[in-house]
Amino acid sequence: MSHDLDAIFSALADPTRRAILQMLLEDDMAVTDVAEPFDMSLAAISKHLGILTRAGLIAQEKRGRVKWCKLEPVAMREAVVWIESFGQIAALNLDAFEAFLSQELGPESP
Repeated sequence: MSHDLDAIFSALADPTRRAILQMLLEDDMAVTDVAEPFDMSLAAISKHLGILTRAGLIAQEKRGRVKWCKLEPVAMREAVVWIESFGQIAALNLDAFEAFLSQELGPESP
């Protein structure tokens, strides 16, 4: 995987960063617009954005004098694929458990 899963999950652990990602689902946003709904300094928001950027979840670019943020879904997809791999294992275990129960209990009688 091209992104570090530890960095991705660490970034996702904070509710402010999750809220920022939710906002960026709509469209690219200027950093000042990202900061607007939060009751914290622009410097604090910039730290959150830096963590999201290092995790590969967002990209930041300068357009003229304004710094913009945009969602980078590739890193999130990698995390989702990793999480979903556990769903396959759980399904296999449930199938094995069902087979075990059928063998132990025998066919159901009406």
